[in-house]
Amino acid sequence: MGRMILRPSFSRLAAAILAPACALTAAVAQPAASHRGLPDPLAVQLDPITQAHHGKVALYATQLNTGKSTGYHPDEVVQTASVIKLTVLYEAMEQVRAGKSHWDDKVNLQPGDGVSGSGILLFFDTPQTFTLRDILTLMVIMSDNTATNLAIEKLGLDNVNARIAWMGLKDTHLYKKIGKPAAEPMPADQPKFGLGKTTPREMAAVMERIGLCELDQKADRSAPISDSDAAICGVTMKMLRNQFYRDTIPRYLETLDSTESGSGIASKTGSLNAVRNDVAIVAGKTGPMIISIFTYDNADHGWTADNEGELTIAKLAKAIVEAWSPAGIDGKILVPGLGLRPLQSNSAAPPSK
Repeated sequence: MGRMILRPSFSRLAAAILAPACALTAAVAQPAASHRGLPDPLAVQLDPITQAHHGKVALYATQLNTGKSTGYHPDEVVQTASVIKLTVLYEAMEQVRAGKSHWDDKVNLQPGDGVSGSGILLFFDTPQTFTLRDILTLMVIMSDNTATNLAIEKLGLDNVNARIAWMGLKDTHLYKKIGKPAAEPMPADQPKFGLGKTTPREMAAVMERIGLCELDQKADRSAPISDSDAAICGVTMKMLRNQFYRDTIPRYLETLDSTESGSGIASKTGSLNAVRNDVAIVAGKTGPMIISIFTYDNADHGWTADNEGELTIAKLAKAIVEAWSPAGIDGKILVPGLGLRPLQSNSAAPPSK
């Protein structure tokens, strides 16, 4: 069952009656401490949501053009579930850029490759041939587990983890393929985290790189994005903004049907029985935001649209966006560079729905 978090009223009462030696412990127990330095209205809105959740919450969010940020246990190491697939996507971008892989490379689905869980490839007749772009699209849009394994096989598990280290991420790791025996001895913490581990801040950094089209290890954000890089980033942005699962961060933000104009949210979700996660670029009218929210040890293990973890994420995202971009969102800035980096040519990467 999820761990209940102390309410502020209880914490204040405890602080008033406990001896001074216990005062520090009481202060640490108050979730509001995680929001120090934030505007009061945002802190007031976030605290009750995180406290009310029957489980654990960790989040990090930042608005890229203003530098505003918020966190609630932002460096807590958590289960990724399918959110770790963002690192596979980023490695694919780098390999395409280097010429090691190509979007139209052929990838074969063979008998026995199918694994259970999300996705549709499990139900396809075999053998079948797809392109690398096809399987990555299925991996992102439908979180297809079979497609993910094909992508890992094509790109290389070790290459994905080397790229994670190259990005300077210390607490993010992809352990193995999904639903298949590990090909090598697993780290001691693998049983705890399953497919992958990360922190809200680190996975936000991966999504930020994808959105800003930062494909150099140390990117110069004032430098124009080359046409070739913009083309690569345009492909992956199209995948992410067409994410099929939209009951978490997009839930209260997309008040109108986004299918005609294109979504203002590019995201990747991850779900297990006691886990709901979502990491997204939200195209605020006042500037792009990265929102990275993880809920785990959740009491609600249901798979309905009203799962508490999904509702908690949706409420937190709504509070953040309303505080930083009261006018709402606009998908027009969901292009490589997010409107914050110049493009080498205006025609390099037109907005894609």
